[in-house]
Amino acid sequence: MENKILGNKRKNYLSWDAFFMGIAKLAAGRSKDPNTQVGACIVSDDNRILSIGYNGAPNNYNDDIFPWNREGKDIETKYMYVCHAEANAINNYLGSRKDLKGARIYVDLFPCNECAKGIVQAGISEVIYLSDKYNGTDENIVSKKIFDTCGVKYRRLDKSAEKIIKLSIKPDISLEYIEK
Repeated sequence: MENKILGNKRKNYLSWDAFFMGIAKLAAGRSKDPNTQVGACIVSDDNRILSIGYNGAPNNYNDDIFPWNREGKDIETKYMYVCHAEANAINNYLGSRKDLKGARIYVDLFPCNECAKGIVQAGISEVIYLSDKYNGTDENIVSKKIFDTCGVKYRRLDKSAEKIIKLSIKPDISLEYIEK
């Protein structure tokens, strides 16, 4: 049987990488952190979303009394309390942990060393990120060493895959994709 082309498909549709990073960026919008919003999206090897997370207060912790400060005594800063997007995405997953084996995680910011350990423990095989803002710091060096030693691939999202996505909620929900 011969395959016939029945019409021309749209050419400027989102790649899987752009789509899943867009989901991670949208999740980051839920973060109440006034300085750094990070989202994560875990995806199976057959391109199905398994879980989503963003950086924020632990479940049941009133984020109105959560310390969002960046400076001060450790106990008065967000760093002692905040759950990172990657950890939240892993912990939010309600399926069998074996289903995370071989998955990919899309994140705004290259994972810290603590999240790198969680990614390895979960069996996630690839990290796709937008920013490596802390490249060269001790945490970043350790993260990459963990990934390299444990065989977790990591790559920055190809800039050619980037699109500007404009989300309007009022008066109706609409999306607009703009080529960069």
